[in-house]
Amino acid sequence: MRKVALHNLGCKVNAYETEAMQQLLEERGYEVVPFAPGADVYIINTCTVTNIADRKSRQMLHKAKKMNPNAIVVAAGCYVQASKEDLQVDEAIDIIVGNNKKQDIITILEEYEADHEYEGSFINIAQTKEFESLSLNKTSDHTRAYVKVQDGCNQFCSYCIIPYARGRVRSKKSSEIVEEITALANNGYQEVVLAGIHLSSYGMDLLDEEGHGNKESLLSLILNVHEIPGIKRIRLSSLEPRIITEEFVKTISKLEKICPHFHLSLQSGCDETLKRMNRRYTSGEYYSKCQLLRKYFTNPAITTDVIVGFPQETDEEFQTTKAFLEEVEFSETHIFKYSMRKGTKAAEMDGQVNDQVKGKRSNELLRLNEEKQTKFERLHQGKEVEVLMEEQYEMDGKLYYVGHTKEYLKVAIPSKSDLTNQIIRGTIIGTVKPHILLCKKL
Repeated sequence: MRKVALHNLGCKVNAYETEAMQQLLEERGYEVVPFAPGADVYIINTCTVTNIADRKSRQMLHKAKKMNPNAIVVAAGCYVQASKEDLQVDEAIDIIVGNNKKQDIITILEEYEADHEYEGSFINIAQTKEFESLSLNKTSDHTRAYVKVQDGCNQFCSYCIIPYARGRVRSKKSSEIVEEITALANNGYQEVVLAGIHLSSYGMDLLDEEGHGNKESLLSLILNVHEIPGIKRIRLSSLEPRIITEEFVKTISKLEKICPHFHLSLQSGCDETLKRMNRRYTSGEYYSKCQLLRKYFTNPAITTDVIVGFPQETDEEFQTTKAFLEEVEFSETHIFKYSMRKGTKAAEMDGQVNDQVKGKRSNELLRLNEEKQTKFERLHQGKEVEVLMEEQYEMDGKLYYVGHTKEYLKVAIPSKSDLTNQIIRGTIIGTVKPHILLCKKL
């Protein structure tokens, strides 16, 4: 039996594709082993979102070859798609597989093993309209399943290489998504996360019977998934502000399975910076979307991403962003120091901000995030919650089971019993550790 080790770099969509490849390999009879010496095949699903991601991808590929020089090393994914010429001459790599070709991993490996000659498997990702045929009926997480429903992006933010690596917007048919999630529900999964490279664009490429667009939308997909027996929670991955309309929010607020946890991409709270980023909305428009969510949901978790040190960001612009974060009151903010990505417009801009300034600004926002996150958690003290239990956890010599509420608050319940994948009702009565709330079972 051939032994294969897989390693994933990057986003949740990448993680989904890595698990889908693993499932295909297991069905073919491969033994999946840890990413350590001893495998016959190493598959690294690469990331290219920053120059640092490229470097990490190269490091993992070279590490694989060092662990077993006789093994087949496969480079797959976004870094491959964006920089295939560099990888084709890298002697540590035996096979390169671009995006939309991971579905063919079995054929690719078997053809290589037959004659040890393989130039690589690629398509022109900018031209394809095909959604890659991958699916899962189980994942490494025993309670929550990420399901890739959309790929590609048409936005072309000035800092982002992903539209070049992932191509244009492509959506999986709703009927196929329902079939996949039904299989997951039948295998005991109670929570699904609808994920995509640009989830808000779901359906814009799907045509109706007359050949017109918008046969499906993210809203229609959510309504279909809501009807699947066994699924108790529906979570949405990162959203763009434009999807937050009165109709959208009003409709999903009536669906009991929807988690009131919304990751709404921001990147900057300063309009001048947003313009340079090509983000296509203003801070005022963004703020109104947050208010709309709070109109229909009581204390929803609204999380976001912010980039500090974007080219030409002045101290004044940074302070505008900080003031905006103060005003919105996010439950959690993910802060990133701008990282140049070769091939993007932002990399060619004048006024690159030095690392010391980026670090200072990042630390300021990290302190603010700590304050806001703690404040949001305090809002739930004394409140009754439902927790989907995930794993056992030992803290200070005591045994707990840890899981998440619908708002994605991390909660611990004292228990020596196995509570995995159970939804437990309880009351928040304190904290166990920073950002781990203590819950008493009802």
